[in-house]
Amino acid sequence: MTQTSTTISAREVINDLVPKLNAVEKQIKLTISAVVEASGAAPEQKERYAKLKAEFQLELTMIRMNLEHLLKRYRNELEAAMHDPRNDLLLSLDAYEATAVENAKQLYARVQRLQQGH
Repeated sequence: MTQTSTTISAREVINDLVPKLNAVEKQIKLTISAVVEASGAAPEQKERYAKLKAEFQLELTMIRMNLEHLLKRYRNELEAAMHDPRNDLLLSLDAYEATAVENAKQLYARVQRLQQGH
């Protein structure tokens, strides 16, 4: 089992984590959906990508649920960091949030590799 970080900076949440999750969601919708819907794709390939899309969307939903807790818990700190870059606090993560952060990074990497054809 991988070691998950128990803290994250407010700026990392704002400038890295949330934008990457939004990018993953968009890539899942656009890239994988395009392959699934492509008329020239083999049925096996369509099925494989349809399963990947469902897997990615489930993972994304679970990540978002746990990160929502983090965003609510540290709402004031995150707002302060958005308005003043010098106000970059370390946020303590509970076990679910830490797992969600790690899973978000892994999902982003997986979607990037898939998009590159690996």
